[in-house]
Amino acid sequence: MALEIGNLIKVKTFKMKRIIALLFVLGAVSFAAAQETLDILTVSGHFGTPQPFEPGSTFTGETTERGAMVNLVVPIVLNDKQIWYNSVNYMQWNVKNDIAMADDIVNPINIHGFILRTGLIQKLSNGNSIQVVFMPRLMSDLKKIDHKHFQFGGTLIYEKIYHEGLKIGYGVLYNQETFGPNVTPLLNLEWKISERWSVSGLLPISSKIKYQATDKLQLGMHHFGLVTSYRLGEEAYQNDYIQRSSIDLGCFLRYRIMGGIHVEGRYGYSFGRSYGQYNQDEKIDLALPLFTLGDDRTQLNENANFRNGAYANVRVVYAINL
Repeated sequence: MALEIGNLIKVKTFKMKRIIALLFVLGAVSFAAAQETLDILTVSGHFGTPQPFEPGSTFTGETTERGAMVNLVVPIVLNDKQIWYNSVNYMQWNVKNDIAMADDIVNPINIHGFILRTGLIQKLSNGNSIQVVFMPRLMSDLKKIDHKHFQFGGTLIYEKIYHEGLKIGYGVLYNQETFGPNVTPLLNLEWKISERWSVSGLLPISSKIKYQATDKLQLGMHHFGLVTSYRLGEEAYQNDYIQRSSIDLGCFLRYRIMGGIHVEGRYGYSFGRSYGQYNQDEKIDLALPLFTLGDDRTQLNENANFRNGAYANVRVVYAINL
């Protein structure tokens, strides 16, 4: 149950809408997996290749994106029908360049997210289950933190077992983002196709197509689509927030070193990547996966957008067998 918060919210161009729609179609036909292991602890680093600014920008030069993530999962078995699920996630993103920008435009960008997921997984008499999870978050630049830097949301998922190798969960995620309410329908699929092939995903957020080459080596393709918002507390722009958007699509290779310790490398391309800065009064009525309602916002740092590009991700994982 990897309930990674994030959503494909606003897509500003028709091209990006087609990309997201394609991910939905792929997910509907294939993204699921019988989860044979559970990742308990994950530590990762994200490295984007330096990219120039988008055409029309007044700036020259390149911008570099870096990120880090730590995720700890602690499920507590209450009895044979109840599990209390807990996880703590930390993420950090840094965007920097050597360009002088206006005083009211944040540069470099250095934002952090702390996400708690806690709730009950209740097994039903027919073998299916219901998951109810509460998810408070601190999303901030960690400057002058107050109540505006906290967000609250949760998920509700009903999981149905169709046969031994296929389980599908239907649900919804709600979060009160800095830019407004965000509602995302969820499809949690777990499907073991054969001894070597499996697919897994919590759509539209993440997915993996996996091939078990050897007892220790696993490889395949993955996608991760995430939109998050962060309140700024620095005095020059403390009434603003950053909205980060990106869809990462690529390949991965995971190798078991010993016991439950794995090392995983990912390489791919980021689509629709942006770090938009908005005034706190710039809100939307409702965010959904493919479109938004009432979005008349003006991006303050629009001329500082940088291009999409390749990325590499390296992670160390401790997993247990289920």
